[in-house]
Amino acid sequence: MPARSSRITLRADARHNRDRILQAAREAFAARGLDVPTAAIARRAGVGVATLYRRFPTRESLVAEVFADQLSACASTVDDALEDPDPWRAFRTVIETLCAMQAADRGFTAAFLTAFPEALDYEDKRARAERGFAELTRRAKAAGRLRPDFDLADLVLLLLANNGIVTESSGAAAAASRRFVAYQLQAFQADHAGPLPPPPPLGLDSLYASPSTGR
Repeated sequence: MPARSSRITLRADARHNRDRILQAAREAFAARGLDVPTAAIARRAGVGVATLYRRFPTRESLVAEVFADQLSACASTVDDALEDPDPWRAFRTVIETLCAMQAADRGFTAAFLTAFPEALDYEDKRARAERGFAELTRRAKAAGRLRPDFDLADLVLLLLANNGIVTESSGAAAAASRRFVAYQLQAFQADHAGPLPPPPPLGLDSLYASPSTGR
């Protein structure tokens, strides 16, 4: 019986350490982005670096796990929007939700634009979200609400610009992001369309990178 009790205690300790590491990583990534050293995350979690690597052998596995819920929420937002009979409202909702998530968590954009070839579920959800957004774009254009020259590069530009809204107050960042996104959505509407330079060669695929190996 004591041996069984010890095994249960070890499993509970392992789960507790894992939860502490994930919470520490979430807080660090949200505040400072993905370049936080692994050693700093371990210190925040109150565990040794070796313990962190036993739970998450690669930085990629840690980042993918931390942002799995956000990516699921993003994919679900797109899925729900595809059920909306109003094409412009559906398109607008996805843009507003994605940018609000971005303003709340500095690591979200980098995680969304990071390649995780070993995290197949993560990659599948992101690919589903991208396909859904492409369909929402097509519908909004077909309905005459979205300017016909809107390009995926415009979404990338929006995300990059919104990511630059950084203030000391998270409440101020959220308010600034909402106003900025409202401006951009007005510019995206077909009845506000005017001549534009050609879109830059930007796509989500071109921005994917591997997680930093910072220690």
